[in-house]
Amino acid sequence: MIYLIISISLLAIIFAFWLRQRIFNLKTSDKKAEAISEAILEGSKAYLKRQFRVVSLIALFLIVILLIFLDGKTTLGFLTGAIASALAGYLGMLTAVKSNIRVAEAAKKSLSVAFGIAFKGGSVTGFLVVGLGLFVVSLFWFLTRDINALIGLGFGGSLISVFSRLAGGIYTKAADVGADLVGKIEAGIPEDDPRNPAVIADNVGDNVGDCAGMAADLFETYAVTTIAAILLGSIIFPGLESAIILPLALGAASIVSSIIGAFFVRIRKENIMAALYKGLFASAAISALLFIPLIRFFAKEMNGRWLNLYLAGIIGLVITFLIVVITEYYTSKKFRPVQSIARASVTGHGTNIISGLAISMESTVLPIIVIGLGLTFAYWLFGLYGIAISAVSMLSLTGLIVSIDSFGPITDNAGGIAEMADFPPEARKNTDKLDAVGNTTKAITKGYAIASAGLAALVLFASYVSELTKLGQDTIFELSDPFVLLGIFIGGFLPYLFGSLSMTAVSKAASSIVNEVRRQFKEIPGLMEGEAKPNYGRAVDIATKASLKEMILPAILPILVVILTGFIFGPKTLGGLLIGVIVTGLFMAISMTSGGAAWDNAKKFIEEGNYGGKGSLAHQAAITGDTVGDPYKDTAGPAINPMIKVVNIVALLIVGFLV
Repeated sequence: MIYLIISISLLAIIFAFWLRQRIFNLKTSDKKAEAISEAILEGSKAYLKRQFRVVSLIALFLIVILLIFLDGKTTLGFLTGAIASALAGYLGMLTAVKSNIRVAEAAKKSLSVAFGIAFKGGSVTGFLVVGLGLFVVSLFWFLTRDINALIGLGFGGSLISVFSRLAGGIYTKAADVGADLVGKIEAGIPEDDPRNPAVIADNVGDNVGDCAGMAADLFETYAVTTIAAILLGSIIFPGLESAIILPLALGAASIVSSIIGAFFVRIRKENIMAALYKGLFASAAISALLFIPLIRFFAKEMNGRWLNLYLAGIIGLVITFLIVVITEYYTSKKFRPVQSIARASVTGHGTNIISGLAISMESTVLPIIVIGLGLTFAYWLFGLYGIAISAVSMLSLTGLIVSIDSFGPITDNAGGIAEMADFPPEARKNTDKLDAVGNTTKAITKGYAIASAGLAALVLFASYVSELTKLGQDTIFELSDPFVLLGIFIGGFLPYLFGSLSMTAVSKAASSIVNEVRRQFKEIPGLMEGEAKPNYGRAVDIATKASLKEMILPAILPILVVILTGFIFGPKTLGGLLIGVIVTGLFMAISMTSGGAAWDNAKKFIEEGNYGGKGSLAHQAAITGDTVGDPYKDTAGPAINPMIKVVNIVALLIVGFLV
């Protein structure tokens, strides 16, 4: 079975490279568009090289610490997880950047052709994430048979995820906010106008944040959830290999269903979301069928209640479906939440902000109810292992979810290229339609990533408690215990402090971009008249340096807090910390990502001609709301997701030293 699982993981990687080659075989002909695409590619590669250089120094320090205090296998696992996570993001991002110009040129022909290329480009990232994730986890288990080594692997993936999510988010929003504040509001020029010095940096940011960052994020979620299920299975069913192999087998079955589901994605009557949903639902249905024989086979040795375990797995798929529907409701232009923010914009900037904050708070209610009820039913059906299998089942759709997400930055870049290269109005119209959907798909993916992170974190917390029991310390976490309460308070403030540092980082980096754009508008003769070219490279360089400098403190903070709490106050307080960070982290992440996306689409709803359209007071207010929402949805909110899991993984690594 393990040979089959590894073979299927390799199939996903081969499928990704086959799609990649199909895209690269498409020829481009517009020289101006090629030059713009090449500038975006160079900026993206330069940024990631610098990021990996900085992260490598931090990883080297952690490798030394792991070697001293743990062992070689755990350290090797850490290194493997970090490299695989970085590789998934890097290769996916390169494909996305190569796809954008091809989507823009295809938009001259038809919407359906452009859509097909954009989805294939996104699918490369999607299948690299699940393929590499399953490959490294299953191969590492096969070679080491060491649970602690797998936890080290999860830590490596988590570290890269936090840095990629955080630094990419700071970069993309600093460039975006800087471009909007000076370009749109002060100079009154359109989005993606080639006269704006920050426009290339903005397009680079879409790739390093929404493509490379999301790929690293969901690679880590996929790998950590699988590892957490394996760990819990080994504790609940000691010596029973079926409990360890089942999560890997479900992952392999899901890759098969996702590859088949990808061929169901076909656009009809310009309904883009329907085409994407068709592939997602087909994949979910095939997964549900493939799970039956696998769970029946493996559950024989686990008390035989295979139907209960299967239903726990189905709950994971149901949670995914409901999270997707709820997130679309709160972030799509078609529904009340976004339209209410647009309507509030008519009376000015203040009412736009108030309405947006209200929607961001409201958007937490339904997802939390869905996650809470799903966990309860899964536990009722098959205990803690039922929750683990539910989480693994939820991650079964990762391949297509990441494909749908990466579709967003590809179409966004395609629209920017079409604008800057003076493509015909029909091509720009087609890229605008794709880009509008891309905003919603990015929000849906973030909602999915956060919900799955919540389930994964709860499985990791259960593993932490089980590890304490295995080490001879039966711990009950009671609110009346001041040590537990102290931990809950520490964990509760962590997402707030992390979010604050992330938002402050965007503000500082954006200020640098604003000053640079203003300087170029003022000092380059003929720039505003279109007679001179801006210095795009300068803005790219400023955004890169600022984002990498500002990411270090918020990324290191959760690791330090966990270690200090554990060694100063002990395992009870550390357990309380894990409870606090899961609860407040989930609420904050959902609120920020859904609220930010709603602000963004409220602006786009007005730009379509509603409430006065472009240039109106409502539009100016909506731009302000979008500027606030940008770091909400693309920096702080998504980065809280891997931060929650880093905290739990570090707790598992140090628990043996606390007892």
